[in-house]
Amino acid sequence: MSRMTAPFVALSLAAAVLAPAIAHADAPAVTPTAITTAPAFDKAAFTLFNPTPDAQLRSLCTDRPTKSTGACTVDAGHWQIESDVVNVTIDHTGGFDTTTVLATNPTLKLGLTNTIDAELNIVPYETITAKDRATGITTRASGVGDLYGRLKINLMGDDGGDLAIALVPYVKAPTAPANVGNRAVEAGVIAPIVVNLPASWQLTVDPELDLLKNGGDNGRHLNASGLLSFSHPASKTVTVSIELWSDVNYDPQKTVTQVSADLGLAWIPASLPNMQFDGGVNFGLNNVTPAAQVYVGISRRF
Repeated sequence: MSRMTAPFVALSLAAAVLAPAIAHADAPAVTPTAITTAPAFDKAAFTLFNPTPDAQLRSLCTDRPTKSTGACTVDAGHWQIESDVVNVTIDHTGGFDTTTVLATNPTLKLGLTNTIDAELNIVPYETITAKDRATGITTRASGVGDLYGRLKINLMGDDGGDLAIALVPYVKAPTAPANVGNRAVEAGVIAPIVVNLPASWQLTVDPELDLLKNGGDNGRHLNASGLLSFSHPASKTVTVSIELWSDVNYDPQKTVTQVSADLGLAWIPASLPNMQFDGGVNFGLNNVTPAAQVYVGISRRF
């Protein structure tokens, strides 16, 4: 797949996957990403070894699409997979024209309690193609990605209400080869805050702090990111998300601030309430942010 055609192929896939949603305009409404209808009884007794009955499951809630992380968790004793089918990033920063392609990007989630789930994420195979604009030399790297482990702890709103809050600490294990990753253990924490707004809008705010390896390989530095993500049902089965994201990397060598505008579309078929299809595109808003990222994905709860 060439650098020029990859984004358009991904967009075509997104259109093919999501177009059938039009046929389900009379289906039940899509539940907002992170705040669900309150249950009729206390679900605190459910655990990994005493699973939540299917009849008491919350509406399907994922951390897709867009870059946002929701405050919702997977119900106790159930597991969920969320993944890109394909993800293509076009980057023109640093004097290079770089294309990164992820061949899937699965996150596996397991509900430990009614308000805590454990999550693992790894890219099975990614390719990075970079062309030096000054010399015309092209280099390629490929391999497995880094392994991310997360624990999502919902503090409020998992089972209803207009406000949901969670903490999501994570650690990255350096499983990627040196030409794909930076061979460093890194960690951070995300604090998703989700608010139901009037007229069926929903706002997600995701402050995040990370401790990353210095570019000079001589220590660690802070990285801070955040976003404002607005979502709204476009129909009874489709939700649209509009997002503004920013990241500030305080590397001692150079502070870099990235900004992007992100669009996402998610479809939960009326006949498949435990499955979601989605797609999206992210646009870089300054010259140190990748120009575009395009993806399509799928999620399934079991």
